[in-house]
Amino acid sequence: MMHMTFYWSRYVTLLFDSWKTDSWASYALTLLACFLFSAFYQYMEDKRIRVSRLSSSKPTGMEAPLLERKVVGKISAARIAGTVLFGINSALGYLLMLGIMSFNGGVFLAVVLGLMIGYLVFRSANEEVAVVVDNPCACA
Repeated sequence: MMHMTFYWSRYVTLLFDSWKTDSWASYALTLLACFLFSAFYQYMEDKRIRVSRLSSSKPTGMEAPLLERKVVGKISAARIAGTVLFGINSALGYLLMLGIMSFNGGVFLAVVLGLMIGYLVFRSANEEVAVVVDNPCACA
């Protein structure tokens, strides 16, 4: 039976019927996986933002020679790379959201802490004063 409220237990089914925890060790590994996956989400978001900045600015000379080339019409390699990264990041974000929808308190805390630590490590140093949020994903 699927829980519809938060619960605190080491027994959780996460994303797939085959991903079930039945011991403290498997539960701890699941929480570690959620934490690392959340931090990786922030890493990928940082890469996506960097590529989108490259595609929107006009690089001069040797900044990004491979990304400057036009592939088809007005579409550059940087725009294609940014689009692919956006798709990957959206998929990661929705998987994190589905993991949280297991309603397990430990999974929720692991994902939120992973997002926080990932933001601290990968994105907080690169933030500018004026932040424009262009990610429609609710989990970011």
